[in-house]
Amino acid sequence: MDKSFGNSDQAIGKYVYDLLRPEDPILEASRQEALAAGMPEIQVGGLDGRHLEILALLSGAKKTVEIGTLAGYSGICLLRGMGDGGHLYTFEYSPLHAQVAHRNFKMAGLENQVSLYVGPALERLPQIEHEGPFDLVFIDADKGNYPEYLKWAESHLRKGGLVIGDNTFAFGRIAQDPPQADATSVFALQEFNSHLAGSPHWKTTIFPTGEGLTLGVRV
Repeated sequence: MDKSFGNSDQAIGKYVYDLLRPEDPILEASRQEALAAGMPEIQVGGLDGRHLEILALLSGAKKTVEIGTLAGYSGICLLRGMGDGGHLYTFEYSPLHAQVAHRNFKMAGLENQVSLYVGPALERLPQIEHEGPFDLVFIDADKGNYPEYLKWAESHLRKGGLVIGDNTFAFGRIAQDPPQADATSVFALQEFNSHLAGSPHWKTTIFPTGEGLTLGVRV
């Protein structure tokens, strides 16, 4: 039996997706809203959205920070995992993307559980530090700043809190010498993964999703 890392069998992928049916009409509508606004198709997929929902639920998270809102798809999933009383502090660089996300949060009936900050996340994050410590930090933004986002998370997560980083396989280049155009992002993701794997402050694993989902527990 092949127990190698990940599973590239498309039939098994289809089986899991059809079995779990992770994308309901609200999530599908939020995806379509993003497409209609001309946004790039880079939000998490349906199964990764379900992963986020389950991780938020398992951890008992009630205060979650999301770095990289995009159209609000992943935020909706995190909020569903947190349930009533949960609050999402989400950061988006693009004003246009933030407008679409606001509409999607409202469509999902979750707008009262969201604080949406527009602009560079590293400049805006200090505005919420008084709300900490936080239960979960999800990072899905500019790859070059992943180490800085992790540094912030390490200082502001509670013990037992989670940090989750998406795209941590660097789009298939994480174990390669990257081309010059991608070097900054790939080296930053390597540093992100290496710190989580080697630091005594974290207990870490990597989910072998298509793009890599790194999960660290603050210890």
